Amino acid sequence: MLYDFELAGRRVRLWQRTGESYEHVLMKALGYAMFVGEFPALEIEQRVGLRYKPDLVARRSNGSADFSKPFAFWGECGTTAVRKINWLLKHAGVARLVLFKIVNSPLALTEELRASVDVRYRNSERLIIINFTGDIMARTLERRIERVPESWYTRTVV
Repeated sequence: MLYDFELAGRRVRLWQRTGESYEHVLMKALGYAMFVGEFPALEIEQRVGLRYKPDLVARRSNGSADFSKPFAFWGECGTTAVRKINWLLKHAGVARLVLFKIVNSPLALTEELRASVDVRYRNSERLIIINFTGDIMARTLERRIERVPESWYTRTVV
């Protein structure tokens, strides 16, 4: 199914793939609306030539001094294995990894990640969890999201 969104003043069309929930599509839209201002070249579901395909990604600009991290931003929505998170932080050259969730207990996930991801891979706010409120679908029924207010989510640095 194809969904039309108005995100941060831009029309964005997102496909809901077979087996993919609407919540997953919505988290991609919300993540885009949250970070496109900071990363104007933010892309949704673009292959980047690695083992994994990001839900959201922004490549480093050519003017960046840090060539060791080719991805300024990488967003994962919904369920993401700890093994994948570790691989992305260790091997993919991701400067900031943001996990978008709609869960009842983000504290449990935070504790699990702090225990399983070495501190050197999650320093300087490199790994962040954005957990949307349980009523996020009701708040976004019109699919017009100019910005994502802080009341719609909690932000946790791992």
